Amino acid sequence: MLFNSFDFAIFLPIVFILYWFVANKNLKFQNALLWVASYIFYGWWDWRFLSLIAFSSLVDYFVGLQLHKETNRKKRILLLLVSIIVNLGFLGFFKYFNFFAESFADAFSLLGRQIEPTRLNIILPVGISFYTFQTLSYSIDIYKRKFEPTKDIIAFLAFVSFFPQLVAGPIERAKNLLPQFYQKRKFDYSKAVDGMRQILWGLFKKIVIADSCAIYANDIFNNYTDYTGFTLFLGVFFFAFQIYGDFSGYSDIAIGTARLFGFNIMKNFSFPYFSRDIAEFWRRWHISLSSWFRDYLYIPLGGSRGGTWMKIRNTFIIFVVSGFWHGANWTFIVWGALNALYFLPLMLLKKNRLNTDTVAETTLFPNLKEILQMGTTFLITLIAWVFFRSDSLIDAFSFLNRMLFMGGSGDKYMFGLDVIIILIGFIIIEWFNRKQEFGLFIRTSKRAYRILIYLSICILIIAYFNLSKQEFIYFQF
Repeated sequence: MLFNSFDFAIFLPIVFILYWFVANKNLKFQNALLWVASYIFYGWWDWRFLSLIAFSSLVDYFVGLQLHKETNRKKRILLLLVSIIVNLGFLGFFKYFNFFAESFADAFSLLGRQIEPTRLNIILPVGISFYTFQTLSYSIDIYKRKFEPTKDIIAFLAFVSFFPQLVAGPIERAKNLLPQFYQKRKFDYSKAVDGMRQILWGLFKKIVIADSCAIYANDIFNNYTDYTGFTLFLGVFFFAFQIYGDFSGYSDIAIGTARLFGFNIMKNFSFPYFSRDIAEFWRRWHISLSSWFRDYLYIPLGGSRGGTWMKIRNTFIIFVVSGFWHGANWTFIVWGALNALYFLPLMLLKKNRLNTDTVAETTLFPNLKEILQMGTTFLITLIAWVFFRSDSLIDAFSFLNRMLFMGGSGDKYMFGLDVIIILIGFIIIEWFNRKQEFGLFIRTSKRAYRILIYLSICILIIAYFNLSKQEFIYFQF
């Protein structure tokens, strides 16, 4: 079920009414309702894959209980391996089987032997990369004695499948989200209003920003050999705001929807395109995934505590694995490796924590140095996005070659001026909101201004709404 669909527009009010007016006096009933609603939400896409999330959840629930009881180190490791193998086994089979089969055949072709790869007609379950990491962190934290397992199986099943963030995150940690299922929840009007504001802003990002930019980005990338270098640059620019509006819009809707039901889930984006270096960008982009890899991969590998070569190794591992997490294609691996190359000089010079504050924190506008830093970071991010968006490495390198070295050859491209104007307005709004979590303009104390802003956003959403229900980009991951 898509957040930007009529199905969800009917589903959400029904669940909200049942949750607060029917099940409000019984916590277990509320949790059971959320669990059932979440399975309906997920099964709306393909009910067959409910068995995967149910099996994965049950394995981690019982593994967690045994890990907490067990004192023998070897048995505890064995139990953790069960969780890792089941979760990563499902992820590996559904997401990476064909990739490894084709890569294996390609490797043999380089040696002069032709092998026909075995391909399976596999449908990738929506959100498997997200809920797999969420349940894995639960088992790992219990193994490390950082978290005690729950005995409430309904609360655990609801935690794993919590529909606002099930399909595309944020990837929540059990220590943050699971305890909220134990606490009695009372309806908070101000929290619900904040949630509705954030849902509205998320829909604006998705429908008005992302889907509008997608029209031009898709056409330019799919026909890049026909256009000039400047047009290709515009294509990457549009894609940068397509993926940002798409993914941060989903996260806003997820956070806002969770607030409607009395839950707080983590922030996933923090104005990443105002970053002054690539390290700051990754602290502000897909925060839940970046912090997951930091805590469960980078730090266990030794982080930045070892020698130079260990630091380089660990940096490349975390970025390449992050790229591979996004998809079974060499383009994502190169995208991850390129970001590692961007990050390495900062880490080796110990400047990766240089920009931890907000840009122009005490002033209205950035200074010249900050403008140059933001411009440079955005430019190298655009180059990396070419690999992320391209269908193959050949397409990516060809696209970059035409964009950087063949600026005048090709047709001119006509794009909508309205999209450029909306993007400029969006960037201005983002800039004035950069110092707080959400809504400088929407939180204005004057009711008339608020109503005018809400109506304007609603009108734009209706005007740009596409009946074909554009899926969110991260559904494929």
